[in-house]
Amino acid sequence: MENGYGLLDQSQAEEPGDEWEEIDVSDTEADQIARKRDREFNEFRKRIKDADQFKVAESVFDEATFAALYRLVQGGIIDAFGGPVSTGKEANVYTARAGKHAQEKLETDDTEIAVKIYRISASDFTDMRDYLVGDPRFEELGDKKRIVLAWTRKEFANLKRARKAGVRVPQPLAVERNVLAMEFIGKGTSRAKRLDEVNVENPQTAYEVVREYIRRLYDAGLVHGDLSEYNLLFHRGQIVVIDVGQAVTIHHPNAEEFLKRDCENIASFFSRQGYSVTGNELVSYIREHADPYP
Repeated sequence: MENGYGLLDQSQAEEPGDEWEEIDVSDTEADQIARKRDREFNEFRKRIKDADQFKVAESVFDEATFAALYRLVQGGIIDAFGGPVSTGKEANVYTARAGKHAQEKLETDDTEIAVKIYRISASDFTDMRDYLVGDPRFEELGDKKRIVLAWTRKEFANLKRARKAGVRVPQPLAVERNVLAMEFIGKGTSRAKRLDEVNVENPQTAYEVVREYIRRLYDAGLVHGDLSEYNLLFHRGQIVVIDVGQAVTIHHPNAEEFLKRDCENIASFFSRQGYSVTGNELVSYIREHADPYP
């Protein structure tokens, strides 16, 4: 493992600003397409349902999820679907070949992108609500569908805000209903290794990079909320932060609790790698050096 860990130069990033854009969770064009069910959509839906990589999950995809994928193909984000990368209780992640518009947005020469599909029937939607209530970007949330839509769009918004703050995260490409398209962190169709899967040769330097990304997130008014070695990837000599869907604003009633938990997780991991640090030390560093937007 390389020793530099590729800390992103913050001078090359935009500032996220102090305004929180409201995130709309009303019906999308995908919902309208699903209700209309024209011939072209029906043909696309049949092709997707017959594809091997989607057969396991088709029972948990509603009609509008197929319509969301249809929209992303129409919009030039997806050219062709690949295979599954991961399967979870809340979402499945697949690779896909980037369409024309996605290729224009990507800042790499990679042709693979990641497509994350959240289940509307997610069993943990109550836990999702706990991360959403108190976020200034949302009005009152209603049924399960709105909660999942809010979560998906929140992850898209968090990725954009994190990148503006100088945090290395996957580049968000598009969001359509409960489907998020973003940069694929990996080689070919194989995902990059997590930090727990590699030999950390210089744990102090790696720790300092992660610490700086936590600080930059906090400066941008965000707390990851589930940060650990399992959602930090090592790719091309760089550490990449992933899974920011649950990230909350510093206004969230549990933001400080989440920050402490993130710091405990990170300190515990790097202490096991041979660099002695405590969660309290990391929390103190963030509070001393961060200057978050209101």
